[in-house]
Amino acid sequence: MRNETRGTVELTLAMVLSGTLGVFVVESGASPFEVVFFRCLFGAVALGAYGLARGFFTGHGFTLKKLGLAALGGVFIVFNWVFLFEAYRAASISLATVVYHTQPFFLVLLGALFLRERISAGKLGWLVLAFAGLVLVSGVRPGDTATLAGLGCALAAAVLYALATFVTKRITGVRPHLVAFVQVLVGIPLLLPFVDFGAAAGLGGGWWWLVGLGFLHTGVMYVLMYAAYNKLPTAKIAVLAFVYPAVAMGVDWAVYGHHIGLVQALGVPLIVLAGLKVTRAARTPGAGPAPRTAGRAAEAASPAATRAG
Repeated sequence: MRNETRGTVELTLAMVLSGTLGVFVVESGASPFEVVFFRCLFGAVALGAYGLARGFFTGHGFTLKKLGLAALGGVFIVFNWVFLFEAYRAASISLATVVYHTQPFFLVLLGALFLRERISAGKLGWLVLAFAGLVLVSGVRPGDTATLAGLGCALAAAVLYALATFVTKRITGVRPHLVAFVQVLVGIPLLLPFVDFGAAAGLGGGWWWLVGLGFLHTGVMYVLMYAAYNKLPTAKIAVLAFVYPAVAMGVDWAVYGHHIGLVQALGVPLIVLAGLKVTRAARTPGAGPAPRTAGRAAEAASPAATRAG
């Protein structure tokens, strides 16, 4: 199998796994804080074991500054998950996932705010288009406070994801698996005060869903994703990332019967297209490394969550 073909298969599998994330969260029956705590716990075991097996902890490349940045990114990642998982419950997996994909636009705004990066006319146009799509997607009735609250949580998750990306992009020379390991480790003491262990003890079969979140969606998924980054040109990485929302919407319909209304459906391609254009523009050779070397940049720059939630 050719290197790029293998990378395509690996990233596609990772994005398909991402698309099933919402079902694992909902079916666990746990609160968002408990879901994220146990995802961090089991995910740390999975990533730690993989790192040890591959010898990644030898010559890890961490300095105190890089470790601090990874930990700060972990704080953003962990609460990003909490808000996203609450959005699944309050709105639906489909709506939350689409709104969550406004992440690239918040990253553009953060760059303009803190790094004085110029927002080109093209990017501004895509931002306006994405906002129009967001208005259409969030076209719920004013009295539907639960759904509105869920969409608000999805937007908060997107902002936190952008902050995590912004911070983690400053870490270089460290394998992404180790950055992800630090980030999920941070989540364990951070969320410990919010966990109701009495309620968690009564989850029954819900524990299998939590174990799956840790080992499949945090262990296997990240390993597949980071392996693929080294083999693929950046344009293909950006395109394949949108397998995730497509699968998530399909699974939400198949399992829970949730579907987006006609008016809301009109907003989905606007957000997806605008997000794709902004993401690809951010990864062009002129803005960073050449496509074939971008895998290393993606390793250094990718937060633990990446776009997969």
